[in-house]
Amino acid sequence: MKQLHSFDEVFDSQAVYRRLLEAMSNPCRVLSIREQADKMYGDKAAFLAIAMTLLDNEMSFYTGSDSKLAADISLLTLAQNVSVNAADFIFISDSSELEEAFAQAKCGTLADPQLSATLIIKDNGQADRSFRLYGAGIDGTAEVSLSETAAKAIALRDAQNYEYPQGVDMIFVSDEGTIFCIPRLVLKEGA
Repeated sequence: MKQLHSFDEVFDSQAVYRRLLEAMSNPCRVLSIREQADKMYGDKAAFLAIAMTLLDNEMSFYTGSDSKLAADISLLTLAQNVSVNAADFIFISDSSELEEAFAQAKCGTLADPQLSATLIIKDNGQADRSFRLYGAGIDGTAEVSLSETAAKAIALRDAQNYEYPQGVDMIFVSDEGTIFCIPRLVLKEGA
């Protein structure tokens, strides 16, 4: 039997999950999942490491026009590939698809805000735009530098004008395996 990857579904998934949890708890803290991502095959190894960690046969996902990524995620996780408005996890590998994703992503309900989507967004851009963020996980405010992709994602999220506590969580991931998160309750100052 040919082995496609050396990613350990228990230990490596736990390591990725701990880093994702730390990144969600500490918005914009940059962490690395490179060690685990390097154990995956393909050119979107970090996406696949996150998918292996968060998805199973009871979860749903959407990958936009990236049919190869959809096939890889389905093969590895047995999760269902569905339309963007039904997906639990939305993988965006092309920033031109951000607008559609934010416009149609599940944002939960007032009674069940946890029924929202999480967007996993490819971000290889240079962090050269300054923002001041506040909210859960940030003591007061935090001055952060974000890439053009992250800035666009925040603007698109804010344009949805979600009613508290509704919204979407965002995980930004680079090809090098760095991640940072912006949870739904972290807002841009002056928005």
